[in-house]
Amino acid sequence: MAEFSQKRGKRRGDEGLGSMVDFLLANARLVLGVGGAAVLGIATLAVKRFIDRATSPRDEDDTKGDSWKELSLLKATPHLQPRPPPAALSQPVLPLAPSPSAPEGPAETDPEVTSQLSSPAPLCLTLQERLLAFERDHVTIPAAQVALAKQLAGDIALELQAYFRSKFPELPFGAFVPGGPLYDGLQAGAADHVRLLVPLVLEPSLWSLVPGVDTVARDPRCWAVRRTQLEFCPRGSSPWDRFLVGGYLSSRILLELLRKALAASVNWPAIGSLLGCLIWPSMVSEELLLEVQHERLELTVAVLVAVPGADADDRLLLAWPLEGLAGNLWLQDLYPVEAARLRALDDHDAGTRRRLLLLLCAVCRGCSALGQLGRGHLTQVVLRLGEDNVDWTEAALGERFLQALELLIGSLEQASLPCHFNPSVNLFSSLREEEIDDIGYALYSGLQEPEGLL
Repeated sequence: MAEFSQKRGKRRGDEGLGSMVDFLLANARLVLGVGGAAVLGIATLAVKRFIDRATSPRDEDDTKGDSWKELSLLKATPHLQPRPPPAALSQPVLPLAPSPSAPEGPAETDPEVTSQLSSPAPLCLTLQERLLAFERDHVTIPAAQVALAKQLAGDIALELQAYFRSKFPELPFGAFVPGGPLYDGLQAGAADHVRLLVPLVLEPSLWSLVPGVDTVARDPRCWAVRRTQLEFCPRGSSPWDRFLVGGYLSSRILLELLRKALAASVNWPAIGSLLGCLIWPSMVSEELLLEVQHERLELTVAVLVAVPGADADDRLLLAWPLEGLAGNLWLQDLYPVEAARLRALDDHDAGTRRRLLLLLCAVCRGCSALGQLGRGHLTQVVLRLGEDNVDWTEAALGERFLQALELLIGSLEQASLPCHFNPSVNLFSSLREEEIDDIGYALYSGLQEPEGLL
């Protein structure tokens, strides 16, 4: 009974707060205008959230998830420009006439006062100017660092390819090709990540692709690589038949074999000494990762076992550590298609879509609350905006930045971010509700004060 009375009293308190918020907003709209009412509403709801947190038990404190969704109902309004000062205040201040009693000789003055009078007033930068400054300081990578990372990645690729050919002479691998965002000009902040493709050479007549939705896993992200022509070319005719599971090429078995080889068989100290750096395989991640430490940079090389161009659509499939029934399937990698589309759109109108993507990646990288938003999420946002026939010049970069934040908030409210080239895949499906609330609140706060993200 006491608990019921407590809940009932809290509900009445919430109703009182709600009516007070409505009263404040209704009258503020008349006095302050739409922009002032929006700002006052945000402040009032923030106070309400603080009071709820102070008076609610820990397990009932879900105000953070509700507050950013409530705030998103208030349309983001542009910041009000300060009114120009009156004409009398804008006139220059004339120096005071010297006092008759004052000595005519030079008088000592306070150096701090002198510096304050002589220094110009601080400039109020616009969002566009702040974005360009942020791009210069946190996005652009020095050319020497990029060149060193590419050189190390290329040398590691040659050493690893030579090892694979000697360790697994019966398995036909293609040329190991380093690539990724660093090579496409889509890496922000630091040259710290490179993709190293390890392609399998499959016999076209013995293998075919099956969509993941047509398998028992029902996963639209993946594809199965099925062994065919077994009646004419029995099992053992292909060197890759040793990795078959139920008539399909298993990515999981192949990953386990290569992970053991990279961890136990490769002489990384000798290779690192030859290349002038330290190299060791990462034992924490389920991916095939190599950590490289050079005196001038730290680099992560992701070794990606791939089935390239397995059909007419030239799909790129990766052996990826998937869970459940999809463990033996191959993940479709859409990065090459997405990067090519962004490049084509920018080349068509000399746009700034790729620069916007780099800015978003750098912002999320520097904000712990936005760390769950990866390059894949942000690429979908830029692609969706990039297809619109709007101004993509540098002058509109700030407007496009705010538009991207709004699109992300709208997608988080629906907990849905469809893949641009595969709409049946929801890239937010792996996020928990608490993570969505944290990201949404951080983004909405950034939408109201974009300078706080930069």
